[in-house]
Amino acid sequence: MSASITKQRLRQWLLPVIALASVCAYIAAVWMYDLKTVWLWTDLLVYVLIVSMAAFFSVAKRRAHLREPLQRIVENRTAMVCLVVLAGFMTIGVLDSVHFRLPSGGAGDHGKRYAPEVTSILDLLMAQQRVQMEKTYASPLSLWQYEKVTVEYPDGRHERVYPRLQFGGAHIAPGAAHRQDILRRVASGVGAGLMMGGLIALLALGYAMSRHAASAREVVSGVMRATGAIPWRAMWLTLFLLLIALGVVWALAGEYHVFGTDKVGKDVLYKSVKSIRTGLIIGTLTTLVMLPFAVFLGILAGYLRGWVDDVIQYLYTTLSSIPGVLLIAAAVLMLQAYIHTHPDLFPTEAERADLRLLFLCIILGITSWTGLCRLIRGETMKLCEADFLLAARAFGQHPVGIMLRHILPNVMHIVLISVVLDFSGLVLAEAVLSYVGVGVDPATNSWGNMINAARLEMAREPMVWWPLLSAFIFMFVLVLAANLFADVVRDAFDPRLKRR
Repeated sequence: MSASITKQRLRQWLLPVIALASVCAYIAAVWMYDLKTVWLWTDLLVYVLIVSMAAFFSVAKRRAHLREPLQRIVENRTAMVCLVVLAGFMTIGVLDSVHFRLPSGGAGDHGKRYAPEVTSILDLLMAQQRVQMEKTYASPLSLWQYEKVTVEYPDGRHERVYPRLQFGGAHIAPGAAHRQDILRRVASGVGAGLMMGGLIALLALGYAMSRHAASAREVVSGVMRATGAIPWRAMWLTLFLLLIALGVVWALAGEYHVFGTDKVGKDVLYKSVKSIRTGLIIGTLTTLVMLPFAVFLGILAGYLRGWVDDVIQYLYTTLSSIPGVLLIAAAVLMLQAYIHTHPDLFPTEAERADLRLLFLCIILGITSWTGLCRLIRGETMKLCEADFLLAARAFGQHPVGIMLRHILPNVMHIVLISVVLDFSGLVLAEAVLSYVGVGVDPATNSWGNMINAARLEMAREPMVWWPLLSAFIFMFVLVLAANLFADVVRDAFDPRLKRR
């Protein structure tokens, strides 16, 4: 009995211990390498969002009306496959949300000098792709520049040739087998992905054997036959495919530009991966701004009614009548004017770009809370006629207590459904706003900025197609996984669709 209690406590404290160990490892790295930590506003909000999600799941496990829908989500194969994909994107976003400045050597008048550029953990992992820049365009996995240049020979002749890239494929001679080298690296990447997946599978196998007191054969047989409620087989297959893709890209990116380079010779793969954080921040942090307005005002309008309902309806009706793009453009232009007139408040370019990104999240949140507020208002008006709420009024409970204890828990399914459904729309909204020039800062890596730059690249001759394709692939995978996961969440939390 005591052994089972000990194992249960270990499982409960596993994630907090891992989080604490990660924080301690980062503090040790900062101390050992003398890094200067940089706290961006969006980084802090990302940490708050992670803690809030952990707190929500901790509370949901103890509440039956939340635990049952979450159990249906966990048992759904499509949802768990999409969750594995989204977890990969979120891991990249978190790695890109830990920022610091590297020491530049020497000491200045005010102490040790640090590099003006802000770096993240993802930048260190992709340092080679970040630093190795060509002169101009290079197609994916190419050895040669995409544009011809004029070369003058000693005898006075001039010739238009494709020059060799400085970094892409520099490890092989011009006449070497280019295709064979790519195939060899693809094979090594597949092997590395399988090895990494096998290592994770062994760790998970040991944990499952300890938790269920079963043999390795029984655990593997249960996973392969999909006998349990959780679709482990589909999740493991998805994880192995992601690790194989990561291994192949990592093996090729060591010597080639996998998705080519842009006009200034910057690696397109690096820009696409760096854009993941921007998409996730736009899709998630906007909800932190939207939810307080929508939930608070919607419950007030539906419960108090009267002149309070009239004022709130007038407010969101007026706000909905203003074109969102014009409001966002005006706010972004005012922020740009403020930044230009107060350059001393923003010592680094990353802080200026981060403020614009945060401001864009705030504006999107202010302009997108009206629809959810209408839904919550209507649901609150319906709940006010329910028997349990009439009984609470008859017993003389305070209106604030009624709204917090009885109404708020019963409208949370609408909140959760709206949040997951709006995520993909906000990611696409960033691309559209950046395309028209009122989105994130041009110095910020985002899929919208890549699509905006591809507008001219697609019209040139020869056509440069790979930046647009790279942004499309990453955005398509993220939005598709988010939409499929949102459909399952909607079916699980909507009371009208619950299984009988």
